[in-house]
Amino acid sequence: MFFEYPNLLWLLVLLVPVVAIYIYREVKGLRPYLLVSSASPWKSNGGVVKKAARHLPFILRTVALAAIIFAIARPRSSSTFERVDTEGIDIVLALDVSTSMLARDFVPDRIGAAKDIAIQFIAERPSDRIGVVVFAGESYTQSPLTTDRVTLINLLKEIECGIIEDGTAIGNGLATAVARLKDSQAKSRVVILLTDGVNNSGEISPQMAAEIAKTYGIRVYTIGVGAEGTAPYPVMTPFGVDIQQVEVQIDEALLQQIAQETEGKYFRATDNSKLLEIYGEINKMEKNRTLVDSFPIYKELFMSFALAALAALVIEVLLRFFVTRQLPD
Repeated sequence: MFFEYPNLLWLLVLLVPVVAIYIYREVKGLRPYLLVSSASPWKSNGGVVKKAARHLPFILRTVALAAIIFAIARPRSSSTFERVDTEGIDIVLALDVSTSMLARDFVPDRIGAAKDIAIQFIAERPSDRIGVVVFAGESYTQSPLTTDRVTLINLLKEIECGIIEDGTAIGNGLATAVARLKDSQAKSRVVILLTDGVNNSGEISPQMAAEIAKTYGIRVYTIGVGAEGTAPYPVMTPFGVDIQQVEVQIDEALLQQIAQETEGKYFRATDNSKLLEIYGEINKMEKNRTLVDSFPIYKELFMSFALAALAALVIEVLLRFFVTRQLPD
């Protein structure tokens, strides 16, 4: 507790002479008196109690004055309150849906693992606006930026390989994600680009898309998905689906360049647990950018002292009229 106007507490010094005068009058017998023939009516059992009680009105009046001085000095208490500003983070997930994402070095496959782990990431960021862009030989927006988690997750579950022209247009995918973020007023704008291949199609080069992202201050995290060496891939044959080992080709140099150009970071995921770990790291990195404002919360306490003063004055009046009644001076 502290006082907004501590200098007013000096008024308490005025109570010292008041108390001193009262004590002086009691000691010198300067109080009014009355001569009677006998004091026997006042020697009942309650005489001693009443004699001591006659000082209570003065004590209560002094307490009331002290409480009033405390009240006008404006007592307050404070505590620190932290407000986490979770607004200002917009994220677009750019997801490769080329047929190579059907490789089964992940469980159940790359595209399935990417969707499941992205859903977990979305669930852990309830206050952010998140959108989804998919790309293969071309790109399009699966979901614009939104805080509607239910709709976003349902749209993410609908993503499948083969729904658009096959290929790997990394530049187009990144450019589309940047287009969704360029007009955002968010304090932090992020693209998480996930791919398992080499750029081989599209009208916009990945380097050009990275430059555009940098111009708008958009940070890009890139994730290369795929096991080291070869990966099992389902191949259709006259006898049904056959699992064959196919060489994994990821342009890691390009993904590293995009991340470095935009002040992001490149990751390599070789299995489900590693991909989950990567999303967890990105989640922590972006949460660390969240602003935290600390400011004091004040509570006014003068009412407690004011009520104490009022209570003391009321009790004093009651005592004067019903317990310690005196003859007029």
